[in-house]
Order: sequence, then C-alpha cells, then structure tokens
Amino acid sequence: QVQLVESGGGLVQPGGSLRLSCAASGFTFSRYAMTWYRQALGKERELVAGITSVGGITNYADSVKGRFTISRDNAKNTVYLQMNSLKPEDTAVYYCRAELWSSRSGELRGSFWGQGTQVTVSS
Repeated sequence: QVQLVESGGGLVQPGGSLRLSCAASGFTFSRYAMTWYRQALGKERELVAGITSVGGITNYADSVKGRFTISRDNAKNTVYLQMNSLKPEDTAVYYCRAELWSSRSGELRGSFWGQGTQVTVSS
C-alpha cells in the first residue's frame, strides 16, 4: 500500500523555522522525484520545491528561494523541507508528492499525494 505521511507542521512566529518530513512506503522511493506543494485557504495548490530521483537536482518557487531547502534520504525513504525565515504568507497546508517520470519520453507516469500538514505563521 502506497503511503506518504507528512509531519512537522505547526504554529510558528514570523522569522521562525520548521522542518517538514514526508515518509514514504509501498513503492521504490529512489525512483521517484519528490515535490512539496502548498495550498493556502482560498487559493490554488502551488509547487514549492522539487528534487529529482537521480542526482538530487532541486528547484524552488521564486517565493521561497533562499529560505527553503528540499532534501531527501533514500535510505530512510524520506523527503524533507527545511523552512527558514518564515512569513505569514507561507501559511498553508503543505503536501508532498511522489512523481515517476519516464526517462525516455519525459512524461509523468504516475504520482502519489500525502494527506498534508498545516503550517501557520503568525505572531
């Protein structure tokens, strides 16, 4: 059974830090690119950060560059999102997603979502 379980969310003051974790099971984690999305109340879900399955190449939304860091530990089947210098506008439900991309065609072959974890940045 495929599972992605996020943890580490909570309430933090502006300027503070949080580290989100997403533990994967039920599939070959190392073959999947991993991404973090977020969805604020009343807004569309947006991509925050991603890391490739091979090489660990990362990408970030402009709004979080320099503040957030995505990393993965294939031995632990876990992806992390270190969030520093948090702002009220970072408040959202954060979701991790596993993506299997074809190395031949570049097409997305499948994906899984976690259930999300709430991050609230407020004084």
